[in-house]
Amino acid sequence: MEGLELVVIIGLTIMVGGVIARLLHIAPPLVLLALGAAVGFIPALENVALPPDVVLLLFLPALLYWESINTSLREIRNNIRVISLAAIGLVLVTALVVGVVAAAFGLPWPIALALGAILAPTDATAISSVAGGLPRRSLTTLRAESLINDGTALVLYGVAVTAAVAGSGISLGSLTLEFVLSYAVAIAVGLAVGFIVVWVRRFLHESPLENTLSVLTPFLAFLPAELLHVSGVVAVVVCGLVVSQGGPRWISARTRVQGFGFWEVATYILNGSLFVLIGLQFHLIVTGLDADAWQLVGWLSAAAIVLVIGIRIAWFNTTPYIIRLLDRRPTQRARRVTARRRFPLAWAGFRGAVSLAAALALPLETAAGEALPGRDVLIAVTFAVILFTLLVQGLTMPAVVRWARLPPDPTEAYENLLAERVGLEAVVEAIPQAAVEVGAPDEVRDGMLTEYRERIDRVRRSMDDEHETIVESEAEDDSTDYASRLRLAVLPAKRAAIIRLRDDRRIDDTVLRRIQARVDAEELRLTARSDQEEV
Repeated sequence: MEGLELVVIIGLTIMVGGVIARLLHIAPPLVLLALGAAVGFIPALENVALPPDVVLLLFLPALLYWESINTSLREIRNNIRVISLAAIGLVLVTALVVGVVAAAFGLPWPIALALGAILAPTDATAISSVAGGLPRRSLTTLRAESLINDGTALVLYGVAVTAAVAGSGISLGSLTLEFVLSYAVAIAVGLAVGFIVVWVRRFLHESPLENTLSVLTPFLAFLPAELLHVSGVVAVVVCGLVVSQGGPRWISARTRVQGFGFWEVATYILNGSLFVLIGLQFHLIVTGLDADAWQLVGWLSAAAIVLVIGIRIAWFNTTPYIIRLLDRRPTQRARRVTARRRFPLAWAGFRGAVSLAAALALPLETAAGEALPGRDVLIAVTFAVILFTLLVQGLTMPAVVRWARLPPDPTEAYENLLAERVGLEAVVEAIPQAAVEVGAPDEVRDGMLTEYRERIDRVRRSMDDEHETIVESEAEDDSTDYASRLRLAVLPAKRAAIIRLRDDRRIDDTVLRRIQARVDAEELRLTARSDQEEV
């Protein structure tokens, strides 16, 4: 099939799937996966294959970068222990146990361990699409875990595949060294690229150029990491977190609004395409297996599904109690939750495109020129685990969240109001000097001071009453050129005050982005008004 025809079919599938998902109130990835599997049986599409390099080199950097940009660094810091244990410890335990069981089914040990590494990581795009409705802390923990655990799994995968191809054993010492070096060098690469990108963006003042750099950024981080044979995933995630911290200071409102719109559409299409392409593989996998392999695939798939789900549930119900024994600080005790409220985290172990891409990337032959043993079996088992976790766990996730009775984040509403209040106070402080600079008359200055002080009083009353709704910016009187210019002149003070709150960890990155979006919209409105008046 021609490439253009395939693009059109995938695009139409994404649109139809999106409509069906909205009508049925089901997460879009689940519908797209099913539609992709059905479309794969169309004769013209039966040979469509998912190139592993496309996922690992094109889809993955862009999607992980956007996820990291929208992840809270403060919440990662606050939950770093839980995230690290899940993203590294849980992945290694899962890979090892699945590998041992797969070896018991007759697979060579390196191949069995490769299967464990393939099935160990959760999928970041699936987490974001399927695990909605969770409080901020839980969702951030899942997102950060899924962003990092790909790096852990792919390092282990690379070692296992190298040993399988060479026909050699796996040394624990070399594996540990490679793992540590991969993370350390990848973090260094991500930090370096992130700081360079933020520095360069200080000198770019044209939105098309700035957003071109934004599109290139994940690949600028991924490429050197891959050339150095370290984790490109970790490099992209670290780079995204750096840009998320420095970007708000230097990126203009117009560029930010334009860039957000682009990334929102692009990642929606990339994410949807991934799930459609995963579904398309169903036909190839079903028809490509030998009859003798079906029994092995069936039993091994069942065992792998039980293991990846069971190990995760056991992990989230054992490690918290070990932490409680070792850490009895009051701050730690305050963060404890019941087993019921931890269960959504344990149940959200969705596998996705990274696992399938790694399975499809398995070499066809060993160094001796023989067929790689068990390759088709590994691909089929991987698809079965992906299908089960996305459909069964994904469809039941809303019910699990309701059953867990997770309370809303107790601080998020307060932080929204705090950011609004501090931003307005910064505006009041900046108005006198800004009025002098723009030459605004005294009546315009005094009227604006009165208006903003009244808004501050309303926000304070909302905070005292524990009101859970943000006080939105109201329509102001911009009937004069001076009023528009004065309002525009004080916006940098409001933006800087909110960024300081984020830097002091008094508000979350999510709150910063929400308030900043309103400030950006106000700036663009006032700028357009000023441009019209000048014309």
